[in-house]
Amino acid sequence: MFLAIKLLLKVEVILNRIFCKVLKQFYNRFLTYFTGKTNLNFNMALIEPVKPEFADTLQKKRYSPGLRLWHWLSAIIISGSLLTVLANSTITAGHRNASIIQKSFAEKNLTVSQDQAREAAHEISDNVWALHTYFGYILITLFIFRLILEFSHRADQKLLRKLKFAYTQLNGVHSKQAKHDIVVKSLYLTFYTLLGIMAITGLCMAFEDDVPALKIHALREIHSFCMYLILAFIIVHLAGVFLAERKNNKGIVSDMINGGKAD
Repeated sequence: MFLAIKLLLKVEVILNRIFCKVLKQFYNRFLTYFTGKTNLNFNMALIEPVKPEFADTLQKKRYSPGLRLWHWLSAIIISGSLLTVLANSTITAGHRNASIIQKSFAEKNLTVSQDQAREAAHEISDNVWALHTYFGYILITLFIFRLILEFSHRADQKLLRKLKFAYTQLNGVHSKQAKHDIVVKSLYLTFYTLLGIMAITGLCMAFEDDVPALKIHALREIHSFCMYLILAFIIVHLAGVFLAERKNNKGIVSDMINGGKAD
């Protein structure tokens, strides 16, 4: 596990350098276009807020504004996505709505065949799935945004760095806290992995009609299985937050709203 984290950290450093170079090129071209000047120097480490006290405020935050924005938007979109699955499994299920449609028309002395009723029911179900797909597109965008945050965050706010640091503390004075942090951070890493798999399989399913090679039944199975695992993570996450708020780690929810103070 520790070797895997070290490998991921090396990959992160390489990708971070690539990200900085791309951002540098964009920054130079942007300023060249508006100022007409060339050979502009750019160093991400030299970018600082105008007011020092504002910089101090940012450094003291436990959670960055970007991470908080990602967290709450993801919570809304994932909830909406899960609700569409629940709706199509219950309220808007094709076989259920077909009989309701037939019964409704019969009460008005109108005749609708079973095939027509099924077609209408499937149309309702397809509209809900279309909404699910839109949620998926937003979720993919948020996932990419989270990856960018991981590369652009300060070192002490990066998930992989926190996980590596926890491993180095296993044999120290704070070994109990280190074990707790390893479990929590590993769960988060697993969640992000599942989210990535969900995003990739969902994207393949969204374009399977246009690209026949993507029409693989196993992708649906993987997508559904990951959904249940993410649902389990959400339950564990909420339970963990509830227990932490009741014990010695109060203020987690408020910290995710206002940023909190860095340890």
